Order: sequence, then C-alpha cells, then structure tokens
Amino acid sequence: QVQLVESGGGLVQAGGSLRLSCAASGRTFSPHRMGWFRQAPGEERTIVAAVRWSFGSTYYANSVKGRFTISRDNAKNTVYLQMNSLKPEDTAVYYCAAAVYSGSYYYSSNYDYWGQGTQVTVSS
Repeated sequence: QVQLVESGGGLVQAGGSLRLSCAASGRTFSPHRMGWFRQAPGEERTIVAAVRWSFGSTYYANSVKGRFTISRDNAKNTVYLQMNSLKPEDTAVYYCAAAVYSGSYYYSSNYDYWGQGTQVTVSS
C-alpha cells in the first residue's frame, strides 16, 4: 500500500507564493505519473498539474500555466508544486495523487492513490 502525505498549504496574500510537497511511503514506489488536483467548496476536483515519474514531462491546467511548476525528486519519492503569483481563485484543498498505470493525466479516476489534502487560501 502507498501512502501520500501533503504539506505546505496555508494562508497567503494574492501575489504571494507557496510550495506544496507530497511524500510517498509504503511499498516500492514507481508510479507512472503523479498529479496535483484541487477542489474548492461546491466544485468538482480538477487537475492542476501532472508529471511523468520516469521522464519528467509535465502537464498543466490552462489556469495555472506560467504560475505553477510541478517537479519531482525520484530519490526522495516526493513531488512538489511551486505556486507563484497566487490568486484568490486558487483557493482550494489541494490533493496529491499517484497513477500506477498510463492513461490521461486529466481524469481523477485514472489515479490510484490519494493524499489527505492540504488547504490553500489566498486572500485578496
């Protein structure tokens, strides 16, 4: 079983930055892909960014392109989300997820393991 633990959320003013981390533990960890999703109250959980674990290729939602950067440290089994130029509309619970098999990075149903989520609040 794989456990994912997020950290780094908090309260920040608009224009500020936060860095989220997601550490994986458990059995030998070698996912196909890692992703960050977010969910605001009353809304669906949506993709923010994803990274191929082996090749490092990345994908971003249009709403965060140029502001957020996803990266991974394979040796530490950790994935990061650097969030810059934060906006109030970025406020949500952010979830880390791991996909064992290939598939579209876009759909949450293609991910097998999930973290507990970390709250990000951006004040105006």
